[in-house]
Amino acid sequence: MKRVLLTTAAFLLFADMAIAQDKANQEFLTKAIQGNYAEVQLGELAEKNGQSGEVKNYGEMLKTEHSDANKKALEAAKSMGLAPPTEPNAKQKADYDEMAKLKGPSFDKKFSEHMIMDHKKDIEEYQTAAKKQDAAGKYATDALPTLQKHLQRAETLQKDTATTGSR
Repeated sequence: MKRVLLTTAAFLLFADMAIAQDKANQEFLTKAIQGNYAEVQLGELAEKNGQSGEVKNYGEMLKTEHSDANKKALEAAKSMGLAPPTEPNAKQKADYDEMAKLKGPSFDKKFSEHMIMDHKKDIEEYQTAAKKQDAAGKYATDALPTLQKHLQRAETLQKDTATTGSR
């Protein structure tokens, strides 16, 4: 009887851990999908409101690469039985609205700052998710090099806008 109780307790503990991990993976994918939607929209905004050619090119890159990434994130979500979001979250929408009011050099400066902050945060979250051996972990692992490239380009953008006042 004692053995049955211990076996049942161990099973329930592992089941709880699996459910918690699934929930964390689903939360990661939800945030990743929302983030991809937000980056696509900000990329479009950069093409429209940016002054420098570098900011406009960066915006085009964001739009293309985060659209591609979102296709993969949506596939991962589907494989895990997750109903994915269809738009950015409220904070991302507010950030967009704030930046949409800017144009030219002030947009370029704010945009590059936002991209650095956002990609640093994303890289941290993706590195954590990449440790998991499931669809969310594979997606995170595959997406990390692109996010790191985006961060490096954003840091270059920030230096360019600071030294030239934006071109």
